[in-house]
Amino acid sequence: MTSTSRALGSWLARRAENIAAAMLAVMFAAFLLQIAFRYLLGLPIGWTHEISVVLWLWLVLWGAAFVVSEGEEIRFDIIYGAVGPGPRRVMALISAIAVIALYTISLPAIVDYVTFMKVERTSYLKIRFDWLFSIYIVFAVATITRYIWIAWQAMRGVAPDEFDPTKASSGV
Repeated sequence: MTSTSRALGSWLARRAENIAAAMLAVMFAAFLLQIAFRYLLGLPIGWTHEISVVLWLWLVLWGAAFVVSEGEEIRFDIIYGAVGPGPRRVMALISAIAVIALYTISLPAIVDYVTFMKVERTSYLKIRFDWLFSIYIVFAVATITRYIWIAWQAMRGVAPDEFDPTKASSGV
């Protein structure tokens, strides 16, 4: 990989984090607004709850697709950490093939369902559900792409990083 591609990838990763942070900030502001209107002014407003739910959905899927690294994903660390680089590479390849197959098989149904949902709208903001759920298509395609890369790396003989229980991201 060239230094230009690495720099571009790093820049894109930071922008993905910025977008996730912005979604979280807007969701938090809507949450505070909802509390203020409900308990201080006695005027409950529904759109703040709706925007919080929509942003939570987008934040989780956006984060899983573009922010969380492969090393931060959930895995059976007790088994994964007990084996050497060769078996880790085999486990990574098997997992990648399974994820690629499942998401690829389900992708047409995902697209079909999301496009079908254009007939429904949210209660307060009247957002079409196909727009709201479109993040799942983005998530699925990003996941397929990520696991194609992981499978390619495993086939080239690159083992995933060794388990490190001292890292905060290890789940310890």
